[in-house]
Amino acid sequence: MRKPYVILIGSASGIGKSTIASELAKELGIKHLIETDFIRAIVRGIIGPDYAPSLHKSSFDAYTTLRDKERFEDNDSLIEAGFEDHASFVIPAIERVIRRAVDDYDDVVIEGVHLVPGFIDIEKFKKDASIHFFILTADKEVHKERFVKRAMKIKRGGKHLEYFKENRIINDYLVKSAVEHGVPVINNIKIESSLKRMLTLIREICKVMLFKHSVDQLEDETSIILDKYGGRMVDVSYFLPGFGEPLNRKVNVFDPVEARRFIDRLEKNPKRKKDLENLYSLSDNIHGHKICAPDKESLENMIKDLDEKGFIYKNKKNKNETDSGTGPQTS
Repeated sequence: MRKPYVILIGSASGIGKSTIASELAKELGIKHLIETDFIRAIVRGIIGPDYAPSLHKSSFDAYTTLRDKERFEDNDSLIEAGFEDHASFVIPAIERVIRRAVDDYDDVVIEGVHLVPGFIDIEKFKKDASIHFFILTADKEVHKERFVKRAMKIKRGGKHLEYFKENRIINDYLVKSAVEHGVPVINNIKIESSLKRMLTLIREICKVMLFKHSVDQLEDETSIILDKYGGRMVDVSYFLPGFGEPLNRKVNVFDPVEARRFIDRLEKNPKRKKDLENLYSLSDNIHGHKICAPDKESLENMIKDLDEKGFIYKNKKNKNETDSGTGPQTS
């Protein structure tokens, strides 16, 4: 029996989390979509401004209520501290909502700025729910454009628009916190590609494959898996002569921007690239890793494209394993 979905989507204002959350809920057939702003409004009705002044401000100007502002090293630290104080009052209520959804076996998508990695204890829900946490981000200029459009759409121009800098600091803080706590960061360039990457992580439609290609062909491989199909690559195994067990390296690559940065770093560091080429050479350019896709059809087409490029390693043994049904299985 499938566990209920609990999907958390956090980001600073103007990144596009509401649109993504709505589309994701629709794709997964989830009827419960909750904004943390509504949860905050309820908490505000219980906890007054005298006790929690930061709660009664917005996430981006909560810092104005802090005392002893001079104790902070810089303005960024001050804004982050105000945001943390603001979010901390909402977190317990969010966790109660999650617990209610899990107990009632209801799927739920929760989105909002108050979803801070490290603040929410998602581990206590993993036994009873299929819980997934994402932080969305975007390039500064893209973020600014969306922030302005959102402010005008919800008729919060004027003073609201003056706080883009603070919102950008919150964006950077959430991304940093996500990296520290192992929460996937989704670069929300386009809605369709963001959804694919999130579905790839949620659905776990994967297959373990053997590949054969050079280091110089890494870019073509990642372009098919990450860019074209919104998939991901999990772990790498190198089969070295003289070793009974393969050399395993833990990886979880789903962001094409990060993949390109890795390849760019290789090109700018000849020694590092040569070391990787030597490792590839020792294993005759053969290595294995798991590839994942947002749906079964995408996985099948991804494998077909990789095969047409000549990246799939084939030998008699692997063919026999696949034909007999004992080879890697799709989950």
